[in-house]
Amino acid sequence: MASSHACNLRVLVAVVCGLLTAVVLGLGIWRLVIRIQRGTVTPSSSTPIEFCKNGGTWQNGRCICPEEWKGLRCTIINFCENSTYGNFTFNRIPVGRYGSSLQVCDKNTLNAGNPLAIRQCSFNENGEIKLQNVTIGNCNQNLETLEKQIVNISTQSQSISNEVQILTSNASKLTPENIMSATKVVGQIFNTSRNASSEAKIVAVTTVSQLLDASEDVFQRAASAADSDDTFATLIEQMETYSLSLGTQPLIEPNIAIQSVNFSSGGNEGSTGVLFTVLKGASDSLTCGSTSVKVDVDKLNPSEQAELQILLKTNVKACGFVVYQNNKLFQSKTFITKSDFSQKIVSSKTDENVEDQSASVEMVFNPRYNRTEFQLHSYACVYWNFSMKDWDTRGCHKRGAINGLLQCYCNHTTNFAVLMSFKKEYKYPESLDIFSTFGCALSIAGLALTIIFQIGTRKVRKTSVTWVLVSLCASMLIFNLFFVFGIENSNKNIKTSTSDISGTNLSNNEMLRQDTIVVSNPKCTAVAVLLHYFGLATFVWMGLSAAQLCFLLIRTMKPLPQHFILFNSLIGWGVPAIVVAVTVGIICSQNGNNSQWELDYRQEEICWLATQGSSGLIASPLLWSFIVPVTLILISNIVMFIIIVIKVLWKNNQNLTSTKKVSSLKKILSTLSVAVVFGITWILAYLMLTDNDDIRVIFSYIFCLFNTTQGLQIFILYTVRTKIFQSKASEVLKSFSSTAGRVKVLPSVPLRLRVRMYSLMRSLPALHERFRLLEPSTLSEEVSETDQVNSSI
Repeated sequence: MASSHACNLRVLVAVVCGLLTAVVLGLGIWRLVIRIQRGTVTPSSSTPIEFCKNGGTWQNGRCICPEEWKGLRCTIINFCENSTYGNFTFNRIPVGRYGSSLQVCDKNTLNAGNPLAIRQCSFNENGEIKLQNVTIGNCNQNLETLEKQIVNISTQSQSISNEVQILTSNASKLTPENIMSATKVVGQIFNTSRNASSEAKIVAVTTVSQLLDASEDVFQRAASAADSDDTFATLIEQMETYSLSLGTQPLIEPNIAIQSVNFSSGGNEGSTGVLFTVLKGASDSLTCGSTSVKVDVDKLNPSEQAELQILLKTNVKACGFVVYQNNKLFQSKTFITKSDFSQKIVSSKTDENVEDQSASVEMVFNPRYNRTEFQLHSYACVYWNFSMKDWDTRGCHKRGAINGLLQCYCNHTTNFAVLMSFKKEYKYPESLDIFSTFGCALSIAGLALTIIFQIGTRKVRKTSVTWVLVSLCASMLIFNLFFVFGIENSNKNIKTSTSDISGTNLSNNEMLRQDTIVVSNPKCTAVAVLLHYFGLATFVWMGLSAAQLCFLLIRTMKPLPQHFILFNSLIGWGVPAIVVAVTVGIICSQNGNNSQWELDYRQEEICWLATQGSSGLIASPLLWSFIVPVTLILISNIVMFIIIVIKVLWKNNQNLTSTKKVSSLKKILSTLSVAVVFGITWILAYLMLTDNDDIRVIFSYIFCLFNTTQGLQIFILYTVRTKIFQSKASEVLKSFSSTAGRVKVLPSVPLRLRVRMYSLMRSLPALHERFRLLEPSTLSEEVSETDQVNSSI
């Protein structure tokens, strides 16, 4: 009878394992077939795959090309090939740019490490790409020494301007000190009282364009200097004045364009309208032909190709325009920029006195940003207030929008801009599928029953509760509850307008504070904190379970330390709290008063830890406050699991006949019991990091199967298999059957599940006492050494 029971049990286990394996493989194959079918269908996007070549990106219906390429698909060459000139060698140079020589100044010179020469790639009069002559620098001059030579600009303006250009040709190496020194020198070159040559001023415009290639971080650090506001303001004002003296030919560099307009008086009765337009280009840089001017225009004429238009109405005989490709020279203390969207600044200048200023300006801006990922939330029409050293809205008003173009009106001339705030369009995931929900529901039920059983049978077993197992189940239960009911961000249900500027209040032209807007959700942040805490607590209790079991089974004669339960509780519940508190504290301190610190801690798509920090993955909260500690716990658990399996579970003691009779099935079940509590199946998460999508999908389903049902596995292995549960379940079933009249009650032998068990307790009395403290048993039958493993956790 016993052999028949054992055989049936083996068959049952084999059938269950086979079904689970078939389900997992079936899901993987099904998912693979779906992916293959999707791969044969034409993408829903109207743009063919790899439409933009040579590094171009598709944005807002067109290809945005790198500077080296142009054309509809970024296939037309826009650079000069590698070249040599005398002893100098130059790499590829984009059209309109200056390239630095590979030869640099000797380390013993004052200008060590900087290029010896520069060379420009440009178009000739026939429109052909051509390399210009080489400009050789002085290795005994640097920006600091040139700053001291400002008094000599009147006589040495050309050489000083050339040296500054060479020293700023490599923007990636510029420091905040370099930015400040170069800005001071160039600002004085534009100063009319210095009488610098026109050639020196043209070179200085190139230098300003090169400075604007430096990183935003370098400019922000330069702006923190004591005299930075005056230095930047001086340069801006001098360039405004310079814009009146160019004649009819525009001066265009990749990051700056200057245009002068001279005309006869607008008449006795009305003002003259000058329309200045900046056109869209194939790249993010300004190129020849990017600007145009029309005179005697009475209204704006926005078109799809116009990125910016400004209509200046004035009675004066000359005016000038300056366009900055970005706002790095305009370092605001009130408007914080976090995105890399192009924020063009346009300046209009007339030749009349400021006190007599009567000109008016109308502007239209076509904001350049990725419309598939962001939505325009709000905008403000502003000008640069030199007295405040910041943006101001006084005298400027909104005029609404035409076909997505933002319109502004100002009653004075100066440097204008449209400050914009964007809201990111997040792709919220779908709700949990049936597979995950069903597995989590089973785990929640199993964990709840396990906790109830452990606490409810305490008096029956006449021992204390297994604190480690109950704590593990409690943390895992709470984690699963928050995961099922709180992982989704309720922001996904907020309806967003289809139009980027619908609902904009035109009468309210308030100053904006930052360029990105996040819909705050404290509830989602709280859920992320709780998931973070209970997720860490679950793994810490897994580690404590492994350490305790290893201590009891390997060091059988060693007593447990005093206050063992208290010590475990402090670690199991305290360490995760410290990690979470430190993580949140660091993120809050880094963001200062910024209320949008939440997205540096959690994701917006789901209420879970952010995968990318402000400095990338290496600074993400998920890596340092979850993945790293969990990995360390799993490594230690795997080591202890191997030790227990080899030295205890699968080791036969030849001196004890009871261990010889332990079946392989019971050893397998005991091994699985330990593996479940140790969290060994969580190593499948690392197998999901493979680059192969199909393999990752298969491991994802296997991971989901084993880990969403971990609570159910604990219930089966640590509750259902116990003698007390089986006896109670038999009594309940017998009572139910008797009431229903379906089964005749046997008067003698009670109906219960039979389990054969053997014991080593008599030979190890000290170990027996230790096991009674953690998971005692008052069973009258003997238990085997492998059953001790199950009852000790």
